Amino acid sequence: MKTQIGLTALLAALSTGAIAQNFNDPAEFERQKALLTVAPQGPDGKPWEQNLGGEKVDTAKYKKPGPYKLCFSNAGVNNPWRVVGFTNMQAEVDANKADIASFTHADAEGKDDKQISDINAFVNSGQCDALIVSPNTTAALTPAVEAAAKKLPVVVFDRGVDSKAPVTFINPIGGYGFGIQGASFIAEKIPAGGAVLALRILPGVDVLENRWAAAERIFKEKGIKVVGAEFTNGDNAKTKAIVEDYINRFGKIDGVWMDAGATAVAALEAFEDAGKPYPVINGEDQQDFLQKWKKNKLTAIAPTYPTYQWRTPVIAAIRILKGEPVVGPTWKLPQPAITAETLDKFVNDKMPPLHYALCGCEQMTNYPARWGGK
Repeated sequence: MKTQIGLTALLAALSTGAIAQNFNDPAEFERQKALLTVAPQGPDGKPWEQNLGGEKVDTAKYKKPGPYKLCFSNAGVNNPWRVVGFTNMQAEVDANKADIASFTHADAEGKDDKQISDINAFVNSGQCDALIVSPNTTAALTPAVEAAAKKLPVVVFDRGVDSKAPVTFINPIGGYGFGIQGASFIAEKIPAGGAVLALRILPGVDVLENRWAAAERIFKEKGIKVVGAEFTNGDNAKTKAIVEDYINRFGKIDGVWMDAGATAVAALEAFEDAGKPYPVINGEDQQDFLQKWKKNKLTAIAPTYPTYQWRTPVIAAIRILKGEPVVGPTWKLPQPAITAETLDKFVNDKMPPLHYALCGCEQMTNYPARWGGK
């Protein structure tokens, strides 16, 4: 007899480590490292429709007449990356009005229990032809996604779940790839035995944990000293305070590795205030970091987790409901890094400071105004 674990018990088990989560998979590390060199397949100039060699999933059993009612359970719109991404998704919905009768969004506000409730409500309402999910955390959302997939087609993207129940899981190469790109660059640019401070957002999210697992592995292999790994909660003031504390404690920080870049400028400002030289750093493709990088000639790299991926689940859901094959069960999108050689291509001072350059939105209706640009 199968026992169903309740949410309270599940969260308690996770907090005590009773349920093991493996976020450090050497085989997956190697697979994503190899994917960084794979040429994408698919339409030129549309990386949100490309793939890195995935197989096709037969979706004939889901075919039904349109237009379709799409439902989206969102982990949250609680950081700038997610704001840009959700704007992309809404624009993609608008671009497919002929196929979409309704689009209903539920914001979980970064809370597992609320997202589980949101998913259950969607499934029980009978008002969704397909469900798109961006999970808040991996283990807690897995049972809810598996239950939903028994009732209707589910597309998971961005963050994953520990299940093959969704029709497809869409994301770029992944956390290991991001971690490899940033940590390898820093290790190459700082002195042997140099000191690195790792800044993280929050625990328990697969893509973020994988980024750190990859970086930690590379720093260890290269003989780099990690003086600290601190959670910032994506808060600028907290980030700056952490960096200031480490500068005071260690005097010299050679590199700053980040598992996400939204607070990269705050980290750099701590070095400015302390009168210290800028560290070698990885940020991300948000405009304030790219502009500061260019202005101050930083030694930097911007691994990306492109926000154009928010377009893909809408495209996938429509194809599934039309009975058309989709890439799966894992749909890997390209995941480029911005380097000094490509920086100028992505700097755009007409966009807001926390706009993400790899939005794939430049040709969409109402760009740049819809994204807050001039």
